[in-house]
Amino acid sequence: MNQYSAFSITLAVVTAIVGSAHAQSRFDGSYHSVDSKSSWSNGKFPKDFDGTITVRFEKDKLIYHSINVHNPSAGLDYAAPLDGTVAPMLNNARFNQVAVKRIGSRELEILEMKDGDVLVGAYWIFAPDAKSFVRRGIAKGEDGKSYEFDETFERK
Repeated sequence: MNQYSAFSITLAVVTAIVGSAHAQSRFDGSYHSVDSKSSWSNGKFPKDFDGTITVRFEKDKLIYHSINVHNPSAGLDYAAPLDGTVAPMLNNARFNQVAVKRIGSRELEILEMKDGDVLVGAYWIFAPDAKSFVRRGIAKGEDGKSYEFDETFERK
C-alpha cells in the first residue's frame, strides 16, 4: 500500500466518524410532548402529561434528561453509550439500568430496566428535519401488566 492509499483510507475513516457525530448532533435539543398525537393502549395516558426530553449526543454517547411537570419522580437522567451496553441509571425508584442502541441514522432502541428486567422497550424515530420524534414501544405498568405506547415529541 502506498502513502497515497493509506492517506485516502485514513481520510475516509475520519470523515465517516466526524460525519456520523455531526449527523447525530443535529438531534440535540429539547422536545416537548404532544398529547393529541400520543396514546397508551391501556387507556391510561395521563390527561395532564407535560413531558420534556432533552437529548445531547456526544461522541458515541446519549446524554438524556427528562422532566414531567405533573409527576417529577418520573424524570430520568442518564448517559449511555449508543452500542447497546447496559449503563447505570441513578436516582430513580423504577429503573436502575438503561441500554441505548443506535439502529439507524435517525433511530434508537432504548431499554429501561430494573436489575436486568426490561420494564420499557422503546424505539425512537427522529423526523428527517429533526423537529420531532416518535417514541413507540411496550412498557410494564406498576400493576405488572404490559401496554403499548405511541408518543410524539416536538422540538421546543
